[in-house]
Amino acid sequence: MSLLGSTFAASETADAQRFASFEVPVAVWVGFVVLIAVLLVADLLLVHRTAHVITFKEAAIESGVWIALGLGFTFVILWWQGGLAAGEYLTGYVIEKSLSVDNVFVWAVIFSYFAVPPQYQFRVLFWGIFGALVLRAAFIFTGVALIERFDWVLYLFGLVLIFSAYRIMRHDETEIHPEQNPVLRLIRKVIPSTTEYDGQKLFTRRTGALLATPLLAVLILIESTDVVFAVDSIPAILAVSREQFIVFASNAFAILGLRALYFCLAGMADRFRYLNIGLGVILAFVGVKMLLADVYHLPTWASLAVIVVVLTVTIVASLRVDGRDPEPSAVEKEAKANAGAPEGR
Repeated sequence: MSLLGSTFAASETADAQRFASFEVPVAVWVGFVVLIAVLLVADLLLVHRTAHVITFKEAAIESGVWIALGLGFTFVILWWQGGLAAGEYLTGYVIEKSLSVDNVFVWAVIFSYFAVPPQYQFRVLFWGIFGALVLRAAFIFTGVALIERFDWVLYLFGLVLIFSAYRIMRHDETEIHPEQNPVLRLIRKVIPSTTEYDGQKLFTRRTGALLATPLLAVLILIESTDVVFAVDSIPAILAVSREQFIVFASNAFAILGLRALYFCLAGMADRFRYLNIGLGVILAFVGVKMLLADVYHLPTWASLAVIVVVLTVTIVASLRVDGRDPEPSAVEKEAKANAGAPEGR
């Protein structure tokens, strides 16, 4: 056997000892995808059949239910594959959920920029979540395949995470300018559009012509920003698990509850003013963990403990400072800046 082949074989053996690895029957994959689809459809057709403004109380209850489902799936993994797999799922879920909060605040800025009526926001997020699940699945299977094929991809992912950590810690939600997004510019050039809303429709007819409503631009913009966030989050979770089912399941449950979480947190970006620093520390931590994977493997429980501590310190510090020195939220600032602008721009 060649030296390179021996190196790959040794690496695969080490990974098998460090990370959970198991065969997932096709029937299980199909069953899990059906479960996710049922949860999505039930949420749309049973809970949110009619367009309405979602109150904070309603959003808080729904968010609690989604988080309970996500955390509860840990026990399914524990019963099915044991403690190591359950620990990887739980750690991955916490990572994805925490990193997704930044995504929620970006949604708030996008909705504010396009002046999307509150009662129509849920339907856009439904299709946004659906698209995000498909995109994340593609990223996950590609990422795992690359790691299994090329060892050096681990170091590339680690460097990407460290760079992302630096970028996020310097990031300010008020600096987001949807009008500068190249995807939005392309939409306006190639798709005939109107600046008027027609309920929850993505397309409407005006004088016989089929035109895209601003909701289509909002949906595509949300999907494009999720691609950017996936570049951060997928490598991060691959630092704690290499099993495709665990990575996808933790992503799916974290994403499913984002709509409810949005209606809880929208407009509160500056209430968590240290959140970007905390998320940056988490990304830097998992990036270093990935770079040092061949030197030292930090146990899953230790990674989870570090992440939970960082999140707790970040939230507590943010709330304490905000209580002494409250500031208007990023969404409120955006709304003021957009005052008097035509709907949908």
